[in-house]
Amino acid sequence: MHTDRNSDFLIGADALHAFTRRLIEATGAPPDNADLVARTLVASNLRGVDSHGVHLLTLYVEALERGKIDPHAQGRVISECGAAMVYDGQHGLGQVVARNCCDHAIRLAKSYGLGLVTARESNHFGAAAYWAQRIASAGLIGIAMCNATPLVAPWQGRERRLGTNPIAVAMPGPNTWQLDMATTTVALNRIWKASMVGQSTIPVGWAMDKNGAPTTDTQAALEGFAMPLGGYKGTGLAIMVEILSAILSGGAMATELGGLRVEGKLMRVGHCFLAIDVSRFMPLDEFSDRMQRLRDIIKSTAPAQGFDEVLMAGDPEWRAEAQRSQHGIPIPRELVAVLVGFADKLGVDAPPEFS
Repeated sequence: MHTDRNSDFLIGADALHAFTRRLIEATGAPPDNADLVARTLVASNLRGVDSHGVHLLTLYVEALERGKIDPHAQGRVISECGAAMVYDGQHGLGQVVARNCCDHAIRLAKSYGLGLVTARESNHFGAAAYWAQRIASAGLIGIAMCNATPLVAPWQGRERRLGTNPIAVAMPGPNTWQLDMATTTVALNRIWKASMVGQSTIPVGWAMDKNGAPTTDTQAALEGFAMPLGGYKGTGLAIMVEILSAILSGGAMATELGGLRVEGKLMRVGHCFLAIDVSRFMPLDEFSDRMQRLRDIIKSTAPAQGFDEVLMAGDPEWRAEAQRSQHGIPIPRELVAVLVGFADKLGVDAPPEFS
């Protein structure tokens, strides 16, 4: 269960969304695009995934101001052949590119049973789970993944070659199963967030130092690498994502990518979205019943020592969302100071909850 013990401010989702939208819009983004970015970030905060919430404004606002992202770009279709599409993000907001690609994947899946869309020349799109969910909300199985800025050493290496390369999978229907994972032990944003809020140490297994040795020192982790998930297995998954998001799209791969923090180099991220029409295999109600049976089988497992229950992927996030929808979203004091600084600079009124 997510905890809000260390938070300094509480703010409702609607107020946080409005403030976030105004900040993005003040950098020159059209209202619709700013609203979409704000919606994705606040959705992550609601689910307790704060590393992909409004914390990312510390990257987005500066990147938009430096012209690393084109806030007006919508992207364009490069090719469409049956159930397959290649999309050019034109260096636009990653959320705008992802929305368009998801909607194309949904359309293709409803025509062909499957829809696979790969995109190139895009940017950070927030949490991958948001896009898998978008596809699932259309009654389809949704899969979303992307490559990312090379900040991770491959297994047995000590040079940055790969990104955290997340994978998300969502099922249609309410609160069944939703996988949302980086191919590292944790997303790098969790280490950056730890640094921002003044945490000098991080848990064992999160990262390595610049020599490839495991470390719990936050600063050493930032100068080093995130730990591949399960060693060589995480590297294998990251390369799989690289193939589907970058090689298949004809886009930039591995060290060819830039980053929102990288000076003078566009991010050039690639995405991959897969939509699967369940109704081509069985009625959706039957699929939902079978998913519930599987959930019951897993959830009825006797918990191991030290645990109260067996959780399914998605359970902690749905619980956090229910709690935070009712009580508000916690924002650390250090992040509030940064966001209020952006607001002052851009001429945006900060919400009263931040005073």
